[in-house]
Amino acid sequence: MRPTIATTFVAFATLAMAATSTHAAGSATVKLWRLDCGTIQVNDLSLFSDAFDYQGRKLTLTDSCYLIAHGKDYMLWDTGLPVKLLKAPLSADAPMAPTLDRTLPDQLQAIGVTPAEIAIIGISHYHFDHLSQAADFPQAKLMIGRADLDAMKMEPAPFGAEPDLVAPWLKGQSAPEPVSGDKDIYGDGTVVMLAMPGHTPGSYALLVRLARMGPVLLSGDVVHFEEQLATNNVPPFNTDRAQSLASMDRLKHIVKTLKAVLVVQHDAADIKKLPAFPQSAE
Repeated sequence: MRPTIATTFVAFATLAMAATSTHAAGSATVKLWRLDCGTIQVNDLSLFSDAFDYQGRKLTLTDSCYLIAHGKDYMLWDTGLPVKLLKAPLSADAPMAPTLDRTLPDQLQAIGVTPAEIAIIGISHYHFDHLSQAADFPQAKLMIGRADLDAMKMEPAPFGAEPDLVAPWLKGQSAPEPVSGDKDIYGDGTVVMLAMPGHTPGSYALLVRLARMGPVLLSGDVVHFEEQLATNNVPPFNTDRAQSLASMDRLKHIVKTLKAVLVVQHDAADIKKLPAFPQSAE
């Protein structure tokens, strides 16, 4: 007898629930550290709205990165500002002034992790303030949106992208893994790259499920500060306005559905939702 649509659906749902139970039971211990990857003094905040909001306002943005331990495996999410900006003075004249206080290898050393132990680097998008220290970990697999990886191969490179920062992967010395759609990195639902295009063509957020704290959603640059979510403000330098608004809506919906802790990576108030380094969230 041929299966009906109903019986097929029930069978599929049963398999899905079984798989979820298996993943949950066999999941590795997951820890999450907030790392300092720089500060950006924005002297003209109107740059972050194509609707002429924020006129005459200034804001200090953080540039945060994250270390995830999945069992004995280590992954970095974003790699921050370049080392050449170490101790750079903050200018009051430039529209945006970035500076870096500590390097990633320096912070990893403080918790006993060597650069060689980083197996995966996940990149939210191709802008230089999110991937500038990636080349310090050339042995790692680079996971980045396929559309962003393709864009960095274009001549000229898109706004905000510096392909030389990921030269080991673009030149074939190291292994990139271009990502399309959502990506369950470890196959157990604990660390998932979520497609959030609009800021760049291949932008991503990261969902990290912690045993005690619960789901944590790292925003990438879907927004740069919480206020943008409330007002639907899109920066004019985003690559697609409609996609940006759709990704903002998806971000808010996931937070509500999963009761997740949203961490807007550039928002100084948001990153304080996670323990201060060197403590980890679990």
